[in-house]
Order: sequence, then structure tokens, then C-alpha cells
Amino acid sequence: MYPQGRHPVPLQPGQSFKFTVLETLDRIKEEFQFLQAQYHSLKLECEKLASEKTEMQRHYIMYYEMSYGLNIEMHKQVGKLCLQNSEYVSAKRSLLGYLVDVCLSVEHV
Repeated sequence: MYPQGRHPVPLQPGQSFKFTVLETLDRIKEEFQFLQAQYHSLKLECEKLASEKTEMQRHYIMYYEMSYGLNIEMHKQVGKLCLQNSEYVSAKRSLLGYLVDVCLSVEHV
């Protein structure tokens, strides 16, 4: 109920608990100003966090797009390598078939 750093003054023996209207208004005014400062501070912190959240989302999207692009590029490269490997194997198979035919024909001669 009291602003931070402000503690109620304990009553002295024989002191009454009466406050004047002006003292009460001053106290309410101080508490209101304290709450207003707290609100302003929290509002600034909230705006800062919202800005950081937006920045983090922007980075996430950027990294996602990069990752997606790299994944597609890897698939293209793997596809090319598989095609090259298939062509290489086919050429070797043809060459081996030719060599086998030549070797067989040489044995029969």
C-alpha cells in the first residue's frame, strides 16, 4: 500500500491516529505519483519486450528461409550426384561388358 522505500512512521505513546484532510490528500498524491512512475516504467519495459519479440521473429523467419533454401540446394546437389553416379556406373558397365566380350572372343579364336 505504501510506495517502496517509504515506511509508515510508528505512533509514539499518547499520539493519536488523526490525519488532516491535507495530509491524507498529500499521501494519496504521493502514492498516485509513485504508481504513475511504476506504470510508466512497466509500460517502457513492455514496449522494449515487444520490440525484442518482433526482432526475434524477424530473425527466426530469416533463418528459416535460409535453412529452407539450403535444404533445397542440398537436394539439387544430391540429385545431380546421383545422376552423375548413375551415368558413371552405366559407362563402367558398358566398358566391362565390352571387355568381357573382347576377352571371350579372344579365347575362342
